[in-house]
Amino acid sequence: MLISKNIAKSSFEEVTIDQGFLVLYFKNDLHEATEIKRMISQDFIQFHFAVKGHCSFLFNEGNYVFDLKEENALLLYNPERDLPIHLNASANSWIISILISIKKFHGLFSNEADYITFLSEENKNKKYYKDRSISPSMFIVLNQMMNYNLNSSVRSLYFRAKAYELLSLYFNRSEDADIEQCPFLVDESNVTKIRQAKEIIIARMAEPPTLQEIADEIGLSLKKLKEGFKQIYGDSVFSFLLDYKLEVARKLLDSGHFNVNEVGLKVGYSTASHFISAFKKKYGVTPKKYIQSN
Repeated sequence: MLISKNIAKSSFEEVTIDQGFLVLYFKNDLHEATEIKRMISQDFIQFHFAVKGHCSFLFNEGNYVFDLKEENALLLYNPERDLPIHLNASANSWIISILISIKKFHGLFSNEADYITFLSEENKNKKYYKDRSISPSMFIVLNQMMNYNLNSSVRSLYFRAKAYELLSLYFNRSEDADIEQCPFLVDESNVTKIRQAKEIIIARMAEPPTLQEIADEIGLSLKKLKEGFKQIYGDSVFSFLLDYKLEVARKLLDSGHFNVNEVGLKVGYSTASHFISAFKKKYGVTPKKYIQSN
């Protein structure tokens, strides 16, 4: 089941993976911090991933604050009391949370209880928290979840697969498997360069440079740029740019400050007809009808 809500033009989605297994993901594309609250019972283990930006978790009615930095993860579990989610997400932040019941989790890792610290016999009834950096392999999966572009009929299946993949990578004993899978992306400098390429695309979306120009600017070959971008963001550079431009266009139309022609020009369409056609293909309505429906 997929639940979508709008929070002041930011988006919050909740996906039920299985009984006792949820994924929450939140995009705050505003230029100001946003507060998020959700009740969570003591039966759940919580995994929080700050994919972009940072956030602050407030506990005990704000008497204790834990800051989760960008590209870091936080694991929380307290069998003695509920741990409701109460966080302040910074401007331009993306956060993914996995909530899984202890019963469900035990079923997944029953043979690994001695390895997973908080499942060991001496710790299983104690509260536990751990913060750590997000590995390159986890970063790839998280970005694929945030930037998915799939038909709604397979969306839940996709999230199910990615949620299990993310958990397996979180508890992976080493990155050896990742090295065999994709040595290019385990090199943090390469991952940084691909992120830089994304920022270049976003900053210059109205007049984007060629792929070769981007590759030269970040210091990668064209082949590595294409393959690395697809691995991390789950889409080609062109498709990512198209989706990003149209999402910006939608937000500009929502603002009510620009007409259709102005919005098209702002996101890089030289003719209104091309913009209208692309917008309708993505959202199912023309920009004009979209404005009228708001």
